[in-house]
Amino acid sequence: MNRRAHRIGTVALLLLALVTGMTATVAAKDKRDLTAMTQNLYVGASLAPVSAATTPFEFILAVATVYSEVQFTDFPARADAIAAEIEANEPDVIALQEVTTWTSTGPGAPPSLDFLAILQQDLAGRGLSYSVASTSNNANVGPVPLLLCTGALGSCLLTLQDHDVILVNDSNPSLHTFHPQNGRYIAQQVQTTPAGPLSFNRGWASIDGTLDGKAFRFVTTHLEIEQSLAIQEEQGREFLDGPAKTGGAVIAAGDFNSAADGSTTATYANLTRAYFRDAWDTNPGDPGYSCCQIDTLTNPVSAYTSRIDLVLTHGASRALDAKLIGSVPFQATAPLWPSDHAGVVATVRIQ
Repeated sequence: MNRRAHRIGTVALLLLALVTGMTATVAAKDKRDLTAMTQNLYVGASLAPVSAATTPFEFILAVATVYSEVQFTDFPARADAIAAEIEANEPDVIALQEVTTWTSTGPGAPPSLDFLAILQQDLAGRGLSYSVASTSNNANVGPVPLLLCTGALGSCLLTLQDHDVILVNDSNPSLHTFHPQNGRYIAQQVQTTPAGPLSFNRGWASIDGTLDGKAFRFVTTHLEIEQSLAIQEEQGREFLDGPAKTGGAVIAAGDFNSAADGSTTATYANLTRAYFRDAWDTNPGDPGYSCCQIDTLTNPVSAYTSRIDLVLTHGASRALDAKLIGSVPFQATAPLWPSDHAGVVATVRIQ
Protein backbone atom coordinates (compact mmCIF):
# COMPACT_ATOMS: atom_id res chain seq x y z
CA MET A 1 0.00 0.00 0.00
CA ASN A 2 1.45 3.44 -0.88
CA ARG A 3 1.61 6.29 1.62
CA ARG A 4 -1.32 8.19 0.10
CA ALA A 5 -3.57 5.13 0.23
CA HIS A 6 -2.43 4.46 3.79
CA ARG A 7 -3.31 8.04 4.82
CA ILE A 8 -6.76 7.76 3.19
CA GLY A 9 -7.37 4.47 4.98
CA THR A 10 -6.31 5.96 8.31
CA VAL A 11 -8.59 8.97 7.84
CA ALA A 12 -11.48 6.66 6.93
CA LEU A 13 -10.95 4.64 10.09
CA LEU A 14 -10.84 7.79 12.21
CA LEU A 15 -14.06 9.07 10.64
CA LEU A 16 -15.73 5.71 11.26
CA ALA A 17 -14.64 5.79 14.90
CA LEU A 18 -15.93 9.35 15.26
CA VAL A 19 -19.32 8.49 13.73
CA THR A 20 -19.60 5.36 15.88
CA GLY A 21 -18.80 7.41 18.97
CA MET A 22 -21.40 10.00 18.04
CA THR A 23 -24.02 7.29 17.49
CA ALA A 24 -23.24 5.77 20.88
CA THR A 25 -23.59 9.19 22.49
CA VAL A 26 -26.97 9.76 20.85
CA ALA A 27 -28.19 6.30 21.90
CA ALA A 28 -27.07 6.72 25.51
CA LYS A 29 -29.77 7.03 28.15
CA ASP A 30 -30.58 10.64 28.99
CA LYS A 31 -29.92 11.51 32.63
CA ARG A 32 -33.58 12.58 32.95
CA ASP A 33 -34.90 9.20 31.80
CA LEU A 34 -36.29 6.80 34.38
CA THR A 35 -36.77 3.16 33.41
CA ALA A 36 -39.89 1.86 35.15
CA MET A 37 -41.05 -1.75 35.25
CA THR A 38 -44.17 -3.51 36.50
CA GLN A 39 -44.53 -7.27 36.98
CA ASN A 40 -47.22 -9.40 38.58
CA LEU A 41 -45.25 -12.37 39.95
CA TYR A 42 -48.32 -14.67 40.03
CA VAL A 43 -49.30 -16.24 43.32
CA GLY A 44 -48.72 -19.62 41.67
CA ALA A 45 -52.20 -21.13 41.42
CA SER A 46 -55.83 -20.35 40.86
CA LEU A 47 -57.55 -19.63 44.17
CA ALA A 48 -60.95 -20.49 42.67
CA PRO A 49 -61.22 -23.88 44.46
CA VAL A 50 -60.96 -22.11 47.83
CA SER A 51 -63.60 -19.56 46.84
CA ALA A 52 -65.92 -22.32 45.65
CA ALA A 53 -65.72 -24.45 48.81
CA THR A 54 -68.98 -24.68 50.76
CA THR A 55 -68.01 -27.04 53.60
CA PRO A 56 -64.99 -27.22 55.92
CA PHE A 57 -63.78 -30.44 54.26
CA GLU A 58 -64.13 -28.95 50.76
CA PHE A 59 -62.15 -25.94 51.99
CA ILE A 60 -59.32 -28.13 53.32
CA LEU A 61 -59.22 -30.13 50.08
CA ALA A 62 -59.14 -26.88 48.11
CA VAL A 63 -56.18 -25.58 50.11
CA ALA A 64 -54.25 -28.77 49.33
CA THR A 65 -55.14 -28.46 45.64
CA VAL A 66 -53.98 -24.86 45.53
CA TYR A 67 -50.66 -25.51 47.26
CA SER A 68 -49.96 -28.51 45.05
CA GLU A 69 -50.35 -26.23 42.03
CA VAL A 70 -48.11 -23.61 43.66
CA GLN A 71 -45.37 -26.23 43.96
CA PHE A 72 -45.93 -27.29 40.34
CA THR A 73 -45.63 -23.76 38.94
CA ASP A 74 -42.19 -23.59 40.57
CA PHE A 75 -41.57 -19.98 41.54
CA PRO A 76 -37.79 -20.50 42.03
CA ALA A 77 -37.49 -21.36 38.32
CA ARG A 78 -39.80 -18.52 37.31
CA ALA A 79 -37.95 -16.05 39.53
CA ASP A 80 -34.71 -16.73 37.71
CA ALA A 81 -36.41 -15.90 34.41
CA ILE A 82 -37.79 -12.67 35.86
CA ALA A 83 -34.35 -11.79 37.23
CA ALA A 84 -32.94 -12.31 33.72
CA GLU A 85 -35.46 -9.80 32.36
CA ILE A 86 -34.47 -7.31 35.05
CA GLU A 87 -30.81 -7.79 34.20
CA ALA A 88 -31.51 -7.26 30.49
CA ASN A 89 -33.61 -4.10 30.96
CA GLU A 90 -31.93 -2.47 33.98
CA PRO A 91 -35.04 -0.78 35.40
CA ASP A 92 -34.49 2.00 37.93
CA VAL A 93 -37.74 1.28 39.76
CA ILE A 94 -39.80 -1.93 39.79
CA ALA A 95 -43.42 -2.38 40.83
CA LEU A 96 -44.19 -5.95 41.86
CA GLN A 97 -47.61 -7.42 42.58
CA GLU A 98 -48.57 -10.79 44.08
CA VAL A 99 -45.31 -10.84 46.00
CA THR A 100 -46.38 -13.87 47.98
CA THR A 101 -45.12 -15.54 51.12
CA TRP A 102 -46.37 -19.10 51.47
CA THR A 103 -45.49 -20.46 54.91
CA SER A 104 -45.99 -24.19 55.47
CA THR A 105 -45.27 -25.95 58.74
CA GLY A 106 -45.47 -29.50 60.04
CA PRO A 107 -44.01 -32.97 59.32
CA GLY A 108 -43.47 -33.67 55.64
CA ALA A 109 -45.07 -30.41 54.48
CA PRO A 110 -43.96 -29.02 51.09
CA PRO A 111 -41.43 -26.21 51.37
CA SER A 112 -42.38 -22.64 52.20
CA LEU A 113 -41.87 -20.04 49.48
CA ASP A 114 -40.88 -16.42 50.08
CA PHE A 115 -41.16 -14.88 46.61
CA LEU A 116 -39.34 -11.66 47.48
CA ALA A 117 -36.38 -13.41 49.11
CA ILE A 118 -36.09 -15.85 46.19
CA LEU A 119 -36.16 -13.08 43.59
CA GLN A 120 -33.66 -10.91 45.45
CA GLN A 121 -31.30 -13.87 45.79
CA ASP A 122 -31.47 -14.41 42.02
CA LEU A 123 -30.82 -10.72 41.40
CA ALA A 124 -27.82 -10.78 43.73
CA GLY A 125 -26.54 -13.88 41.93
CA ARG A 126 -26.48 -11.82 38.75
CA GLY A 127 -24.52 -9.04 40.44
CA LEU A 128 -27.56 -6.77 40.73
CA SER A 129 -28.59 -4.80 43.80
CA TYR A 130 -32.23 -3.82 44.21
CA SER A 131 -33.48 -2.60 47.59
CA VAL A 132 -37.02 -2.78 48.92
CA ALA A 133 -38.18 0.85 49.01
CA SER A 134 -41.86 0.41 49.95
CA THR A 135 -44.26 -2.43 50.68
CA SER A 136 -48.02 -2.76 50.92
CA ASN A 137 -49.09 -5.56 53.27
CA ASN A 138 -52.31 -6.94 51.83
CA ALA A 139 -53.85 -10.36 52.48
CA ASN A 140 -52.84 -12.45 55.48
CA VAL A 141 -54.79 -15.71 55.31
CA GLY A 142 -54.36 -18.59 57.72
CA PRO A 143 -52.97 -20.61 59.20
CA VAL A 144 -55.29 -23.26 57.77
CA PRO A 145 -54.89 -27.06 57.80
CA LEU A 146 -52.70 -28.48 55.03
CA LEU A 147 -53.33 -32.07 53.94
CA LEU A 148 -50.01 -32.30 52.08
CA CYS A 149 -48.36 -33.75 55.14
CA THR A 150 -47.13 -36.97 56.79
CA GLY A 151 -48.77 -36.07 60.09
CA ALA A 152 -52.35 -36.15 61.30
CA LEU A 153 -54.92 -33.58 60.20
CA GLY A 154 -54.06 -30.29 61.85
CA SER A 155 -50.37 -31.05 62.32
CA CYS A 156 -49.48 -29.18 59.12
CA LEU A 157 -50.58 -25.62 58.45
CA LEU A 158 -50.40 -23.12 55.59
CA THR A 159 -50.41 -19.31 55.61
CA LEU A 160 -50.67 -16.97 52.62
CA GLN A 161 -49.41 -13.38 52.76
CA ASP A 162 -49.70 -11.01 49.80
CA HIS A 163 -47.70 -7.85 49.18
CA ASP A 164 -47.12 -5.14 46.60
CA VAL A 165 -43.45 -4.14 46.58
CA ILE A 166 -41.36 -1.38 45.05
CA LEU A 167 -37.71 -2.20 44.33
CA VAL A 168 -35.12 0.48 43.56
CA ASN A 169 -31.89 0.02 41.63
CA ASP A 170 -29.01 0.81 44.00
CA SER A 171 -26.52 1.22 41.16
CA ASN A 172 -27.93 4.47 39.75
CA PRO A 173 -26.10 7.33 41.53
CA SER A 174 -28.52 9.91 40.10
CA LEU A 175 -31.54 8.20 41.66
CA HIS A 176 -32.56 9.01 45.23
CA THR A 177 -35.75 7.77 46.87
CA PHE A 178 -37.40 8.57 50.18
CA HIS A 179 -40.74 8.92 51.99
CA PRO A 180 -42.13 5.40 51.51
CA GLN A 181 -45.87 5.17 52.06
CA ASN A 182 -48.50 2.47 51.83
CA GLY A 183 -52.20 2.04 52.51
CA ARG A 184 -55.27 -0.10 52.02
CA TYR A 185 -58.44 0.79 50.18
CA ILE A 186 -61.67 1.34 52.05
CA ALA A 187 -63.53 -0.61 49.36
CA GLN A 188 -62.69 -4.32 49.66
CA GLN A 189 -64.13 -7.54 48.28
CA VAL A 190 -64.86 -9.95 51.14
CA GLN A 191 -65.84 -13.56 50.47
CA THR A 192 -67.63 -15.84 52.89
CA THR A 193 -65.91 -19.22 53.24
CA PRO A 194 -66.18 -22.17 55.66
CA ALA A 195 -63.04 -20.79 57.32
CA GLY A 196 -64.57 -17.33 57.76
CA PRO A 197 -64.42 -14.10 55.70
CA LEU A 198 -61.57 -13.84 53.20
CA SER A 199 -60.27 -10.70 51.53
CA PHE A 200 -57.12 -9.73 49.67
CA ASN A 201 -57.20 -6.39 51.53
CA ARG A 202 -55.86 -4.68 48.45
CA GLY A 203 -53.78 -1.54 48.76
CA TRP A 204 -50.94 0.51 47.33
CA ALA A 205 -47.31 1.43 47.96
CA SER A 206 -45.40 4.55 46.92
CA ILE A 207 -42.09 6.37 47.12
CA ASP A 208 -41.01 9.90 46.35
CA GLY A 209 -37.71 10.45 44.64
CA THR A 210 -35.42 12.54 42.51
CA LEU A 211 -33.61 11.63 39.31
CA ASP A 212 -30.73 13.99 38.60
CA GLY A 213 -32.53 16.46 40.85
CA LYS A 214 -35.90 16.11 39.10
CA ALA A 215 -38.69 15.16 41.55
CA PHE A 216 -41.19 12.38 40.97
CA ARG A 217 -43.55 9.99 42.77
CA PHE A 218 -43.70 6.28 41.92
CA VAL A 219 -46.72 4.30 43.06
CA THR A 220 -47.92 0.75 42.53
CA THR A 221 -51.20 -1.03 43.14
CA HIS A 222 -53.08 -4.24 42.39
CA LEU A 223 -56.79 -3.54 42.08
CA GLU A 224 -59.59 -6.04 42.63
CA ILE A 225 -60.46 -8.46 39.82
CA GLU A 226 -62.93 -7.37 37.15
CA GLN A 227 -65.70 -9.65 38.46
CA SER A 228 -65.95 -7.34 41.48
CA LEU A 229 -66.74 -4.43 39.18
CA ALA A 230 -68.15 -1.87 41.62
CA ILE A 231 -65.43 -2.49 44.21
CA GLN A 232 -62.64 -2.31 41.66
CA GLU A 233 -63.91 0.95 40.23
CA GLU A 234 -64.17 2.44 43.74
CA GLN A 235 -60.60 1.34 44.47
CA GLY A 236 -59.55 3.09 41.26
CA ARG A 237 -61.20 6.28 42.45
CA GLU A 238 -59.50 5.97 45.85
CA PHE A 239 -56.18 5.51 44.04
CA LEU A 240 -56.71 8.67 41.99
CA ASP A 241 -57.78 10.74 44.99
CA GLY A 242 -55.10 9.34 47.29
CA PRO A 243 -51.53 8.22 46.47
CA ALA A 244 -51.68 9.36 42.84
CA LYS A 245 -52.76 12.89 43.75
CA THR A 246 -49.62 14.96 44.10
CA GLY A 247 -47.95 17.84 42.33
CA GLY A 248 -45.23 17.29 39.78
CA ALA A 249 -44.32 14.05 38.04
CA VAL A 250 -46.24 10.88 38.95
CA ILE A 251 -45.56 7.41 37.56
CA ALA A 252 -48.05 4.67 38.41
CA ALA A 253 -47.31 1.05 37.57
CA GLY A 254 -49.24 -2.05 38.41
CA ASP A 255 -51.94 -4.60 37.70
CA PHE A 256 -55.12 -2.55 37.42
CA ASN A 257 -57.31 -5.51 36.38
CA SER A 258 -59.24 -3.26 33.97
CA ALA A 259 -58.90 -3.94 30.24
CA ALA A 260 -57.50 -0.98 28.35
CA ASP A 261 -59.99 -1.53 25.53
CA GLY A 262 -62.87 -0.79 27.91
CA SER A 263 -64.37 -4.27 27.59
CA THR A 264 -64.46 -5.06 31.32
CA THR A 265 -64.66 -2.16 33.78
CA ALA A 266 -64.55 1.64 33.64
CA THR A 267 -61.43 1.87 35.82
CA TYR A 268 -58.99 2.26 32.93
CA ALA A 269 -61.06 5.04 31.39
CA ASN A 270 -61.41 6.77 34.76
CA LEU A 271 -57.63 6.67 35.25
CA THR A 272 -56.73 7.95 31.80
CA ARG A 273 -59.61 10.27 30.90
CA ALA A 274 -58.33 13.37 32.66
CA TYR A 275 -55.30 12.49 34.81
CA PHE A 276 -52.91 9.79 33.61
CA ARG A 277 -51.35 9.17 30.22
CA ASP A 278 -50.74 5.56 29.20
CA ALA A 279 -47.12 4.73 28.32
CA TRP A 280 -48.39 2.12 25.86
CA ASP A 281 -49.71 4.94 23.67
CA THR A 282 -46.16 5.09 22.31
CA ASN A 283 -47.04 1.84 20.46
CA PRO A 284 -50.04 2.79 18.28
CA GLY A 285 -51.82 -0.21 16.81
CA ASP A 286 -50.17 -2.73 19.15
CA PRO A 287 -52.72 -4.24 21.57
CA GLY A 288 -49.98 -4.99 24.12
CA TYR A 289 -51.86 -7.88 25.71
CA SER A 290 -50.34 -8.85 29.05
CA CYS A 291 -52.86 -11.21 30.64
CA CYS A 292 -53.25 -14.10 31.23
CA GLN A 293 -51.69 -17.53 30.76
CA ILE A 294 -53.54 -20.56 32.14
CA ASP A 295 -53.18 -21.32 35.84
CA THR A 296 -50.65 -24.15 35.45
CA LEU A 297 -48.47 -22.17 33.00
CA THR A 298 -48.42 -25.20 30.70
CA ASN A 299 -49.95 -23.63 27.56
CA PRO A 300 -47.33 -23.59 24.76
CA VAL A 301 -49.22 -20.87 22.85
CA SER A 302 -49.79 -17.56 24.62
CA ALA A 303 -53.27 -17.04 26.02
CA TYR A 304 -52.99 -13.27 26.47
CA THR A 305 -56.23 -11.51 25.53
CA SER A 306 -56.24 -8.26 27.53
CA ARG A 307 -53.99 -5.40 28.61
CA ILE A 308 -54.34 -4.74 32.32
CA ASP A 309 -50.68 -4.24 33.35
CA LEU A 310 -49.93 -0.57 32.95
CA VAL A 311 -47.31 2.14 33.30
CA LEU A 312 -49.03 5.53 33.57
CA THR A 313 -47.61 9.05 33.77
CA HIS A 314 -48.90 12.38 35.01
CA GLY A 315 -47.60 15.92 35.25
CA ALA A 316 -43.96 16.63 34.51
CA SER A 317 -43.26 13.20 33.04
CA ARG A 318 -43.85 11.56 29.68
CA ALA A 319 -43.24 8.08 28.32
CA LEU A 320 -40.75 7.72 25.49
CA ASP A 321 -41.35 4.00 24.89
CA ALA A 322 -42.90 0.89 26.40
CA LYS A 323 -42.55 -2.83 25.78
CA LEU A 324 -43.66 -6.20 27.12
CA ILE A 325 -41.22 -8.55 28.83
CA GLY A 326 -41.60 -12.19 29.83
CA SER A 327 -44.09 -12.68 27.02
CA VAL A 328 -42.47 -15.80 25.55
CA PRO A 329 -41.80 -19.20 27.17
CA PHE A 330 -38.54 -19.23 29.09
CA GLN A 331 -37.98 -22.99 29.05
CA ALA A 332 -39.16 -26.12 27.22
CA THR A 333 -40.79 -27.85 30.20
CA ALA A 334 -43.52 -26.66 32.56
CA PRO A 335 -43.82 -24.07 33.87
CA LEU A 336 -43.33 -22.49 30.47
CA TRP A 337 -43.96 -18.84 31.42
CA PRO A 338 -42.29 -16.60 34.02
CA SER A 339 -45.74 -15.54 35.25
CA ASP A 340 -49.34 -15.63 34.14
CA HIS A 341 -48.82 -11.92 33.32
CA ALA A 342 -46.28 -10.30 31.04
CA GLY A 343 -44.33 -7.44 32.54
CA VAL A 344 -44.12 -3.91 31.13
CA VAL A 345 -40.98 -1.77 30.91
CA ALA A 346 -41.22 1.91 29.96
CA THR A 347 -38.75 4.75 29.64
CA VAL A 348 -40.16 7.87 31.27
CA ARG A 349 -38.59 11.30 30.96
CA ILE A 350 -38.81 13.41 34.12
CA GLN A 351 -39.11 17.04 33.05
